[in-house]
Amino acid sequence: MVRVVASLMVALAALLPVAAEAHGPSRQKVVSKIEINAPVDKVWATVGNFQDMSWHPAVAKTEGTGGNDVGATRKLTLQSGGVINEKLTKYSAEERGLAYEITDVDVKVLPVTNYSAQMNVSGTAEKTIVEWRAAFYRGFVNNDPPPELSDEAAVKAVTEIVQGGLGALKKKFEGG
Repeated sequence: MVRVVASLMVALAALLPVAAEAHGPSRQKVVSKIEINAPVDKVWATVGNFQDMSWHPAVAKTEGTGGNDVGATRKLTLQSGGVINEKLTKYSAEERGLAYEITDVDVKVLPVTNYSAQMNVSGTAEKTIVEWRAAFYRGFVNNDPPPELSDEAAVKAVTEIVQGGLGALKKKFEGG
């Protein structure tokens, strides 16, 4: 009996590496903050308008419906011609925060799936902190993704979007 149990344990142990390799993608995150030398209310007036992302250098045009109400939608047409459709999932003017999710995007435009993000604005009459948090899966949901749809490609693309947007906000309010 002991030999049978031992043999079974050896057989199960041999399967563990296969089970580990069979695991699909894991949720990735990008979190970035920037300090802006501008009043918090002015920065929030820009960030808190879900229907306008003209401040982001990658966005050529924003079209949407629903204003800042939860469930509002927007269609971002990028400078590259790509399109990203998003939905507002949370909005609080009092807390100066919003959350949204991508409802439709071609992975050739942005190599992610199941993307959600939140932006929070805090500060004083002189300084503002904008924090942008994004969580997502890579563009290829199965094992062995091609390089352009890997975790690394997804994190790189989202990091560029987040940091590019935060940098543009700083430039908008501080000049330069």
